[in-house]
Amino acid sequence: MIEFINVNKKFGEKLVLHDLNLTIQEGSIVGLVGANGSGKSTILRLLSGVMLADAGVVRVDNQEVYDNDLIKQEIFFLADDPYFFSQSTILDMKRFYKIFYKNFSDDLFETLLADFKLDVNAKINSFSKGMKRQVSVILALSCQAKILLLDEAFDGLDPLMRFKLRQYITDKTYENNSIVVISSHNLRELEDICDTIAIIDNHQLKMNHSTQEYLDLYHRYQLAFQEPVDPQVFQELNPIHVSGKSQLFTLILKGDKEILDEKIAGLKPIINERSNVSLEEIYVYELEDKQ
Repeated sequence: MIEFINVNKKFGEKLVLHDLNLTIQEGSIVGLVGANGSGKSTILRLLSGVMLADAGVVRVDNQEVYDNDLIKQEIFFLADDPYFFSQSTILDMKRFYKIFYKNFSDDLFETLLADFKLDVNAKINSFSKGMKRQVSVILALSCQAKILLLDEAFDGLDPLMRFKLRQYITDKTYENNSIVVISSHNLRELEDICDTIAIIDNHQLKMNHSTQEYLDLYHRYQLAFQEPVDPQVFQELNPIHVSGKSQLFTLILKGDKEILDEKIAGLKPIINERSNVSLEEIYVYELEDKQ
């Protein structure tokens, strides 16, 4: 289990995290969402033990991470700009990681290498940015760490490789009861793979729900009325978003759908259609106008 307890972090005078509290259970795939500079990468670096919190505690299985070599052996951090040794090949990097990760899987490495169609003996510095990202993904998954941290892991991958990566992450997480934390700007992609989405805003954890809880909590209503309606009548519903005019409206509402259904029915629309709201829309409506 991962725990962030009242974690604070500043860089100089810039506040990045303030009293962050977050718990992640085994067998979870968690997506970190937030604007640039919101602290997503800082959270991953604190969790990987390469950075020390100014205040608060970052723990894995009740042990603090920073300066804890045993815990760090259970964590693999794939940064947004992965590093490779100068003139190294994929095989060189494999040998290096096998020194530190006792569960490194040669079988999985070979399977991934075949899927990504890369030459194990080629110099990595001759690869394109996308190919370097593929190498880092192969190594990250093959290490089979208990906790896998991915910072913009899907960048530089084509759609097929993105699909395969999502499959591998999902399969290995549930097979090994491990934890994966993914920071990404691609909200649609996170929605497909993550069972929990944590939104970071204003230096704190703004929202933290399972994907199903988001679906249960946010609703889109498309309404049509016999006569023109003043949009002010919707304000008692505390809408997240209202668009439309006259007789046709779209509302984004937050709350229990049965209660909302009853309130909407009381407005007597002649057409009343409810549908799900995407994670991207939730992020935009909840946070964009507040930043």
